[in-house]
Amino acid sequence: MSNNDYNEEWPVQQYRMPNHGMLPKNAYKTIHDEIALDGNVYLNLATFVTTWMEPIADRLYAESFNKNLIDKDEYPKTAEIEERCIRILADLWHSPSPYKTMGVSTTGSSEACMLGGLAFKKRWQNARKKEGKPIDRPNIIFSSAVQVVWKKFANYWDVEPRYVNISQDCRTMDPKGVIAAVDENTIGVVTTLGVTYTGYYEPVEAIANALDELEARTGLDIPVHVDAASGGFIAPFLQPDLIWDFQLARVKSINVSGHKYGLVYPGIGWIVWREAEDLPEDLIFRVAYLGGNIPTIGFSFSRPCAQVLLQYYNFLRLGKEGFYLVQEESLSIANFLSMSIQRLDAFELFTERLDIPVFTWRMKEGYTSKWDLYDLSRQLREFGWQVPAYPLPPDLENVTIMRVVIRNGFTMELANIFLNNLIQSVSYLDALERPIPYDTKNDISFHHT
Repeated sequence: MSNNDYNEEWPVQQYRMPNHGMLPKNAYKTIHDEIALDGNVYLNLATFVTTWMEPIADRLYAESFNKNLIDKDEYPKTAEIEERCIRILADLWHSPSPYKTMGVSTTGSSEACMLGGLAFKKRWQNARKKEGKPIDRPNIIFSSAVQVVWKKFANYWDVEPRYVNISQDCRTMDPKGVIAAVDENTIGVVTTLGVTYTGYYEPVEAIANALDELEARTGLDIPVHVDAASGGFIAPFLQPDLIWDFQLARVKSINVSGHKYGLVYPGIGWIVWREAEDLPEDLIFRVAYLGGNIPTIGFSFSRPCAQVLLQYYNFLRLGKEGFYLVQEESLSIANFLSMSIQRLDAFELFTERLDIPVFTWRMKEGYTSKWDLYDLSRQLREFGWQVPAYPLPPDLENVTIMRVVIRNGFTMELANIFLNNLIQSVSYLDALERPIPYDTKNDISFHHT
């Protein structure tokens, strides 16, 4: 088809493929102009996902996105780099066998969590079969504030979810609540290092110790998975003395999001098992038609190499010292903003400590009846800022909070601009003569990202 066959005046059919194509520049402009109406990624304080990398990393991305990661026989060096990343993480998280244990890159923490949950289920089923016991009623334990992927896991794989509810006095999963929920059908306990709602670390060590005591009394051996989607790249550098990882023998697997505080563009996640035997063999498939006998783990198959290479780039580029400096700067900015917001008459912090560069706040009781945090979220969008307002899970569903996530690339200059815009928004809403007539609660949805 020649260029003469294209007509630049033809309208774009949005919901069906057009009969005729258009010039590349026109197709580009059509899409470019439409996505210009999206929010500004640098003003998105809702997402945990990396929105900025160095220009030379962008170059590496452009050089490698056309390679298929699953073609390990065709791209052996990329496969080797993926393996190096797994070993680096296993060592960072104190695996007793960092150069022998199992791990894999994934499309994100959601896939990694699914794999961790499936390993729990298979491990439990295999043990029950050996003992001649039924395997039809598995359950899994997690906090009511758990990331939604774990609710999906329980639903998709027919596992009963058992929730340990947070409360005003205990805002993370309580070890006593865990022990009260488990039984012989419990496949595992999921702890979170960086809760999506609040940013808190859950007490992994205390929960593991409680399960150790339970096993000593009853013989029940219940493993722990740490969903470290956010904290897995924070705690080793900012809280190196915190015990949460494979130093605890009961922790059998850990996942992390490379595209969160691993500082890589989406989507990349990782899961590592404490030792090779903690990953059931029947979750590993060996594929011969890729050019060699390639073992594969995971739900996804074909995907770009770029994010894995960018993860390795960050390991080389930053090292431990560099990761510390990047995360420390983000935490410092989060501390500055949280303390500044705490001093405003309208608000009080809900997040009492900052484990990761994330904090939340709520309205002071009795401050005003003219507006709420949903209205404030809408007003901040007038300045381009995306800041979610949302209710907490049971038993705190009547509490509404706002959350800010600070990521690499968000500067102190932007923090001051945001603070000024927040103060302006509060002043505008306070000046209203009557309550806002529309229901903004239906306009703004909160997504775990």
